[in-house]
Order: sequence, then structure tokens, then C-alpha cells
Amino acid sequence: MEAHNPASAPGFANVGYAQGNQVPYGNLQYAPGNFQVFLGFESNNKYEIKNTLGQRIYFAVEDTDCCTRNCCGPSRPFTIRVMDNLGREVITLQRPLRCSSCCFPCCLQEIEIQAPPGTPVGYVVQNWHPCLPKFTIQDERRMDVLKISGPCVVCSCCEDVNFEVKTLDEISTIGKISKQWTGFLKEAFTDADNFGVAFPMDLDVKIKAVMIGACFLIDFMFFERIGDNPQRTGVWQ
Repeated sequence: MEAHNPASAPGFANVGYAQGNQVPYGNLQYAPGNFQVFLGFESNNKYEIKNTLGQRIYFAVEDTDCCTRNCCGPSRPFTIRVMDNLGREVITLQRPLRCSSCCFPCCLQEIEIQAPPGTPVGYVVQNWHPCLPKFTIQDERRMDVLKISGPCVVCSCCEDVNFEVKTLDEISTIGKISKQWTGFLKEAFTDADNFGVAFPMDLDVKIKAVMIGACFLIDFMFFERIGDNPQRTGVWQ
């Protein structure tokens, strides 16, 4: 499949206007398919990525095998392929098999973002903390660029769950990744989630792609459910 740089893809470098110079992406995870619902097997996740006008600019598909999905659950390694509306792969996300509990500080979560596929543009690395979900956004040279900090209790009950994107000194907040509350019925009976990603309009296009990767990692770590198992509520689990 032909690879395309996200900087030249429609809607990526300049995705529109939002109040406060923040540009959110809407990341919609589809509800599980019938095979998963009736037989109890976990199917590949599918996503839509929309701009502020609600227009789909990308769609993404998880590429993992059935054994990995059902044996490793939300901690599974994965490759997610992000494609534009013409079916061209513009971003590849690769997550290795790692621990995510604060009890194992030497092998925490990370994800590599490639844009175009095969060319790393950045990484999201989990930082050890006994209570809070913390991550570092790095560029292609593994240099720290931004920080992400989440709440102690990651529970979406009647309100959004916000992961703040901060400067390296963690003094200023420049954006956020939000798990959006979608109502009791959808939250209780489906595995479909909505996320919003907000960042400054002038943020480097490569770091925008990395923030989208951070959104996927946060989704799998805290909001992915397998069967009747509840989602995680913190890094201590």
C-alpha cells in the first residue's frame, strides 16, 4: 500500500478553528461486531478520526490476531493502521507488549508513531508514578517534548475524563485528551468510546500525530474492556 506523509494529507496540518486556539479531533471507537457479542471473542477495534466539523478525515483499524487479543486483553501488543478517506495508510502505531502496573516500573507502556509508515516521528512513554497516569511525548530522536498527566481515579461517570497535556516543567497546560461521557446506555452496554484531542494550532504536525497515538494508548490502557471484565480505574491495578 502506498504510504503518504500526514503533513500533506487533507485535514491534518490545519484541521480548522476551535475556541482558544485548540483543535480537537474526535476519535470514535465502533461498537463490537456480532462475532464478539455472541461468542465472547474480542474483535479488532475500528476507529474514526474527525475534525471539529464532524467530518471524517481518517479511519483506523487494529491489526492483531485473535490469540493475541483474547490472551493478552487490553495489555496486548498491537499495530494500528491509520488511513485517509482514499484508503492510503498515513500513520502506523506500534505498541509492544509491556507492563502497565506501578508494581513493574522497569517495563512500562510505550507506543511508537510512524508517519509515513516505516518512519518514526515520535513516541509516547509511560512514566512511573504510584497513583497518577503519567506519560512523556518524545520526538523521533527520543527527546522529551511534552508531558501528559491523568487523574488518580480513571472513571467516567457522568463526566469526561481529562488527561492534560503540559509543558515539560508541567506548569502550563497546552491541550488535553478527553474520554467523553456518552450516556448511561452507551457506556453500560457497548465498548464504543468517544475521545477528543485538543492541541495548539501551531503545534508541529509530527507531534500532532504523536498525540493521536497517545489517545489510542490511553484508550487501551484504561477504557478497553474484555467481556464482562471491568475497565481499569488506575495505574495500581
